[in-house]
Parts: sequence; structure tokens; C-alpha cells
Amino acid sequence: MIDNNKIIEAYNFRHACKMFDTKKKIDEEDFATILETGRLSPSSFGFEPWKFLVVQNMDLREKLKQVSWGAQGTLPTASHFVVILARKQKWMRYDSQYIDHMMKEVHKLPEESAKGRREFYKNFQESDFNLLESERATFDWATKQTYITLGNMMTTAAMLEIDSCPIEGFKAAQIDELMAKEFGIDTDEFGVAVMVAFGYRVDEPRPKTRQNIEDITQWYN
Repeated sequence: MIDNNKIIEAYNFRHACKMFDTKKKIDEEDFATILETGRLSPSSFGFEPWKFLVVQNMDLREKLKQVSWGAQGTLPTASHFVVILARKQKWMRYDSQYIDHMMKEVHKLPEESAKGRREFYKNFQESDFNLLESERATFDWATKQTYITLGNMMTTAAMLEIDSCPIEGFKAAQIDELMAKEFGIDTDEFGVAVMVAFGYRVDEPRPKTRQNIEDITQWYN
């Protein structure tokens, strides 16, 4: 078992690494573990609105670099580079083929249970969060969930003493065009939510700075 100190050590180890050592590559088993913690991450209603693109092809990375101002140092140097996609409204609606697939084929819900859950999900989308008021509202909601997978993968990497860098510094419209043209992604189904680079640091980071826990926490006993 990992003790409390080891967990905090991992969080102190992690930083947004902007440049990686190109001579060091992540072990296949370690990277498989990182991806697996992304796959096992929680999502709203368990509908997993994500897809992971592991981009190792350097020509594709160069094309990504042209529309990703926040990844200028990481795209050429990362051992592994992941683009995390989020599903769009067409596929996240309560009455979509994808939601039907998730409930029947993945969750394996009986017909009556699936019907009840769909109705609950419909009310959630239409009334509780107003997610169907626009394409952007649904996509932003799906994107928020991909950040759970992002955080879990980066934490796992840190526990393995692997560095990472989350990246949302990209041109959204242009990167969607690139996804369709060069990656074969159906951009009616998916959009880029965030990207993340993994590898090993070249330089040691400056000391971590954060607010005090007392300044950001309120207790109600």
C-alpha cells in the first residue's frame, strides 16, 4: 500500500513540464498503466464521453504544432503525446445511438432499467443543467469530464516518476479541421478537449507554489 507521504510526494513531483529529454522513452507497461487509469476514470452517468489519440508519428506532431501554441516545446520532445477528444451533442443526447449502446452493450442494463435511466438522463440534460440549449453547452459538459481522465493519468504518471504537461493552448477551429483531414476523426462526433504530453524532464522545476489550505477550504461541521 502507498502511504500518505508517498501520495503527497507524487503531487509535489508533478509539474507542467515544457520540455522533455528526447533520449528517454516511457516503458510500454508504464504507459499502458497511465492509459488504463484514464479508461477507468469516472464520468457522469458512466457514459465515458472521451477518446484518446496517442500521437507518436512525428509528421502528425509537426502538423499539431502548427495549431498548438501551447505545445511548441512538448510536441517535438515528449515520449508520448495524447490528444483527448470529447463527444459532441449529437452523440451525448439522451436519445442517441451512443447512449443506447452504452446502456445496453457496455452497462448491460435490462430493458426496463435502461428506459428508466434514459428518462432520468433526459431530465438531467433538459432541466437540471440545460445541456441541450446549445451544441457548446453539451460539448463543454463532456469536456469537463475529460479533465477527470486527464488528472488521473497525470497523477499516475507522477507516481511512476514520469513527467507530464496538460495543454489547452491550441486553436480550436483549426485543430478540428486537422482532426478531420489528417487523423480521420468525425468532427460531428468528437472535438478536441485537451492534450497531454508525457516524458522525462530535462531540468528541475522551480519550487511549487500554492495557496495555503486554510485559504481555500471551508468546513461545515
